[in-house]
Amino acid sequence: MAGLGAGLGARPSAAFGAGRLRPLAAPLRPARPGKLILPKRRFTVSSRLAWVEDELMEIRESEEKSSVKSKKRPPLRHGKVSPQLTVPEHIIRPSYVGSKGLPELCKGELLDAQGITGVRAACKLAAHVLDFAGTLVKPSVTTNEIDKAVHDMIIEAGAYPSQLGYRGFPKSICTSVNECVCHGIPDSTQLQNGDIINIDVNVFLNGYHGGTSRTFVCGQIDDSIKHFLKAAEECLEKGISVCRDGVNYRKIGKKISKLAYFYGYHVVERFVGHGTGTMYHSEPLILHHANENSGRMVEGQIFTIEPILTMEKTECVTWEDGWTTVTADGSCSTGLSSLTPTYGKAFPYVSTRQGISEGTQSDNCLCFSLLLACMLLP
Repeated sequence: MAGLGAGLGARPSAAFGAGRLRPLAAPLRPARPGKLILPKRRFTVSSRLAWVEDELMEIRESEEKSSVKSKKRPPLRHGKVSPQLTVPEHIIRPSYVGSKGLPELCKGELLDAQGITGVRAACKLAAHVLDFAGTLVKPSVTTNEIDKAVHDMIIEAGAYPSQLGYRGFPKSICTSVNECVCHGIPDSTQLQNGDIINIDVNVFLNGYHGGTSRTFVCGQIDDSIKHFLKAAEECLEKGISVCRDGVNYRKIGKKISKLAYFYGYHVVERFVGHGTGTMYHSEPLILHHANENSGRMVEGQIFTIEPILTMEKTECVTWEDGWTTVTADGSCSTGLSSLTPTYGKAFPYVSTRQGISEGTQSDNCLCFSLLLACMLLP
């Protein structure tokens, strides 16, 4: 959190807003005989020396540049969707595959040690596949090419891509670019320098679902986008931090929304987290915004926390394909997800985080590694 406050575009400190700046007395001093100059006026904020005027100027310039860049970015358009990929017959399929009806939301399940081991194995595979998907993110690559490569990797591991065929979804992953809030369908759209893309990977392995998503940056982006993505990651961490047996589900949303609003961003209320395990989607439903819903976490549950943040308004529009959902005003959005187990006490959550590392995934890719579900248990 401290790292965000120090970045350009961050809000002035509380001390600044409260008028607690204390000018330092600085006597006039001669620059050379016969001439005096007036030194720059300096201020101290929380015992630190700060050039306030210069800092505010940099913040304004950063905001102006970000505004200009965002206006130049063309809106997301429909691409050509290729035919659905096939899955070998020997691979076990979820029960909803081939069904034309809407899958019912099942009651939540409490997994035993065997079940948790099964989910963990599925999550490890999903995280491994997602790492591979990140290496493909670079200018001129299409989201359809990423989907094809990921699909092949999943079936080679003997798993089924959970998204494929769920309520008729035609692809094996979701690729949400720029203002796409979620559920983007891979197509002929080519990634451009400065794009952000959330890749959501879910697999069905040996009867259990596991998944994770991560937001990747293609090429170079301005500081405002970096700040936005970092804030979203902190919001996810805040939501995870409250999870333990007996805690109200609503605490997750309160923690996430409070931090998001502190940074000046907004939480989309339309989409929620959910339980998972042998079923793809089940109870409980996890709201990521402030709410007063009842219900408490129970030891043995596994559910997703996947807040979606926007830079501007939260109003969304779903395209006629019935899946792709974008911000109504065209502002950037980022969605994160993590599978979270509930234990009797604060759970021993272990995650792999690479942070912000330029060039680690490909020559032109800046990757923001979010909390992966591959290491849920020690």
